[in-house]
Amino acid sequence: MLIPFLIAKIHRARVTGADINYNGSISIDEEIMEKAQIRHFQQVDIYDISNGNRFTTYAIPAPAGSRAFIINGAAAHLTRPGNQIIVAAYGMIDERELNTRHSLTLVLDDANAVEKTVTGRI
Repeated sequence: MLIPFLIAKIHRARVTGADINYNGSISIDEEIMEKAQIRHFQQVDIYDISNGNRFTTYAIPAPAGSRAFIINGAAAHLTRPGNQIIVAAYGMIDERELNTRHSLTLVLDDANAVEKTVTGRI
């Protein structure tokens, strides 16, 4: 049986933009996406720490080094620049892997720089 499993999490990212006129997604600094092992067009859940809103979208890269986290499309109504969010990427894994798999977490500072990388639990 396949089980949804948290593959990677970006913790406490600060939203840098919200573009209602874009067709959807979250734009994430390409370097941060690579460090988190989140792929282009991968489904992610967004948890807004600042207001409690939650939504599902997909990740696309923003320019490397930009430290951008831009919410695009209709989801731009659910957050605003300056809010802190969690980006959670899940994958389907075989239940036999549950005891051997670990999640990757990037903890960001207020400027969206990677402060800490954790494998397993925070």
